Amino acid sequence: MPYVTAHDANTAGSVGQVPPSPAASAIMLTFLGDHVLDRDVCVYSGSVIEVLARAGVSAEATRSTLTRMTGRGLLRRQRHGRRMYFGLTPRSIRILRDGSVRLWQTGAVNRDWDGTWTLLAFSLPGERRRERHDLRASLSWAGFGPVQGGLWIAPGRPDVGELGLSSHIRVFHARADPSTDVPEMIAGAYDLPALAARYTDFRSRWESYDGATSDPLAAKLRLVTDWLQIIRRDPRLPVQHLPPSWPAAPAQELFFTLNRRLAGPAASAAAGLLETVPAEPPPTAEPAATAEPGPAAEPGPAAEPEAAIGPGRAGRGGFRGRQ
Repeated sequence: MPYVTAHDANTAGSVGQVPPSPAASAIMLTFLGDHVLDRDVCVYSGSVIEVLARAGVSAEATRSTLTRMTGRGLLRRQRHGRRMYFGLTPRSIRILRDGSVRLWQTGAVNRDWDGTWTLLAFSLPGERRRERHDLRASLSWAGFGPVQGGLWIAPGRPDVGELGLSSHIRVFHARADPSTDVPEMIAGAYDLPALAARYTDFRSRWESYDGATSDPLAAKLRLVTDWLQIIRRDPRLPVQHLPPSWPAAPAQELFFTLNRRLAGPAASAAAGLLETVPAEPPPTAEPAATAEPGPAAEPGPAAEPEAAIGPGRAGRGGFRGRQ
């Protein structure tokens, strides 16, 4: 695998090594997709704290994440007696369902590309440097790569309407002329060594996992979250134009295999921990978010910042695991 050597100095994991700790919000979104989405329930904050603690998230970080996500319209509170429960909102349901399609249906390997490219040109004055930076970040997130100047490309027909940039961009759909060296164009527009290394590192971290001594609930939360951090940054380039032995397919097969192995035990463990109540119809106007009372915060570092959910990100979330 030629890309591994180029990435040796920055390898994030080795065989048998646990994946790097993700943000509390990333673990939370995986939890919500696996155990709350499409169940029409709200879950008790204390049991959320208990479940995420098994995946290495402190009680303080979990409570802070619940509060932030409520304030951003991703969760809603529902009180029963003295206990506070949290449920999904229309916005979080949409994000989780879109992410579920990305995770379980479209996947990491693009074998059904129809040959269409989306070409996007943008123009912003040089003095609007911050806006140019934000625009480039949004385009990269949506799967675009720079060809030259202000011209960017992406395979297929990504929804550029989600970018909210209509006043600055021009969009075209086209096919490459036979004289165009498409693999060379892709190699110039995208950082293929970095992308390949993420898949290779994932296999290094998880291929020796046997589950004999680990907590299946924690392992599944970390497995799905780790995989999501990779595929949400993958532009899904057409596999026929990628280098031989591209590592996405074997990494994806490993993910599916481990997920199938962990799904049953993880669901059983969660059923014994989670306290839920039926979700009530949301109020027409939700009160401002306030800190949710719960168990005393355990000592630890400050809560991790919640990952931004910006333009084009909904379809790269994640979640409901195959059972």
